[in-house]
Amino acid sequence: MKDLAVRLAALDADAGAALRVIAYFDGLVENKAGLQAIVRGAAVLAGCPARLDDRSRRVHVRVDPAGHAAPDPSAADERWMRTPVVPDASATLWLERIGEPGPVEAMILERAAGAARAVLDRTRGRAPAADPALAELIVDASAPAEVRRQAATSMRLSESDRFRAVALPSGPRVLPAETTPETAGRAGVGPAVGPLDLPASYAAARVALRFAADGTAEDPGPQVVRHEDLGGLALLADLPESAEMPDLRALEHAAAAGPWVLSTLHAFAEASSLRAAATALRLHHSSFQDRITQAEHLLGWPIRDPHGRLRLQLALALRRLRRHPPV
Repeated sequence: MKDLAVRLAALDADAGAALRVIAYFDGLVENKAGLQAIVRGAAVLAGCPARLDDRSRRVHVRVDPAGHAAPDPSAADERWMRTPVVPDASATLWLERIGEPGPVEAMILERAAGAARAVLDRTRGRAPAADPALAELIVDASAPAEVRRQAATSMRLSESDRFRAVALPSGPRVLPAETTPETAGRAGVGPAVGPLDLPASYAAARVALRFAADGTAEDPGPQVVRHEDLGGLALLADLPESAEMPDLRALEHAAAAGPWVLSTLHAFAEASSLRAAATALRLHHSSFQDRITQAEHLLGWPIRDPHGRLRLQLALALRRLRRHPPV
């Protein structure tokens, strides 16, 4: 599909773009994405804010062109590009751009509306508890409390029990407080709360997800991170992207020396001793010490004293944050 889109784009830019739109929304439908992901796709692809308003369910989803949720209670402008999502026109998808839609915008509206229609069909009283659309709705802080309460009922979440929001790269999940998420990839876990407080748990889970690593030599570290375990480290997520971080630059310089560097530094930062770190990597103690000596030279500061080790731990955390921007 990608190759075909590239070839079509060389002949007709609109045709190539339309094919990419089709492939994008087909992928969302296949993965049972929720309304937020669908509207986000429409906004990013169109390069303007997109919104979905469902009067019958009091659902309002709006996303800006950068892909960030941006609820706006004001009424839609009738001059904007739009299409009904359901036959009775109680739900409408809008692109906040005045005028008649061009070929690409028309395709975005058509495919996004079709994907949203599939979500609404799933969630009208007959969706299973694990439906990702309901999970996305119950963690959405912009959704009315009554709508989230209805979602909790559909998911069979008792208001007397506690649950955790889990942030995955593919979207949110909701689990009982005592359950550990079973995932093959990265996950951030929010604090245990009642069903109606899950938006706050999900906000914390999204921060934790940024500290979760891929678990590879290029990105070593824990793949599942609980927000409660971060403590003060969570504040690092508020640092602006433009902040000067010399230790992070030094870490990236060291990592370029070989695939062994990051795994060695991570093992050292997490272990209680050099010998324990060497055991974790299945290395002889003396060989591991040689690696640490070389890594210190590459970094430009000693890491075997408490201050240097703290600098290393912070640099590793900052690197994960940079590799995994907010979603």
